Amino acid sequence: MSQWLEHSVQVEVAAPIEHVWSLWHNIELMPRWMKWIESVQVLEDRPELSRWKLGTRSLEFTWLSKILQEIPHQIIQWESVDGLPNRGAIRFYDRKETSIVKLTITYEVPGFLAILMNNDFVRNAVEGTLQADMDRFRDYALSEASHDPNH
Repeated sequence: MSQWLEHSVQVEVAAPIEHVWSLWHNIELMPRWMKWIESVQVLEDRPELSRWKLGTRSLEFTWLSKILQEIPHQIIQWESVDGLPNRGAIRFYDRKETSIVKLTITYEVPGFLAILMNNDFVRNAVEGTLQADMDRFRDYALSEASHDPNH
């Protein structure tokens, strides 16, 4: 018996939607701001698929992910097709001078672990880590925008 757990976090970035989108769209960059993601590799022969590796001090997970929906400057939605069961979406909201980026991640955990993880302490720890990742993304996006002569 397993259970799906969901987390959502968001950040506002003082950069145009085109810039914010282009960074997330290049998913191989994600380890630069996602603390637990060690690597993301898009499959050359099937660009809708990517191999992910997540690692912490004591755990390592891999999975193959498939892009289900992609609407430029609006959403990237994915689902794992092999390995660690997960799915989610990155949503983009254009606020003209700024952009809102909302990350929703859902993942499957075994029943006994779900009971442990559903408590507020673990939920807050996971969401705190994801929020820190989003804050790192904001800082990375602003740093990249300052180096881009088009912005």
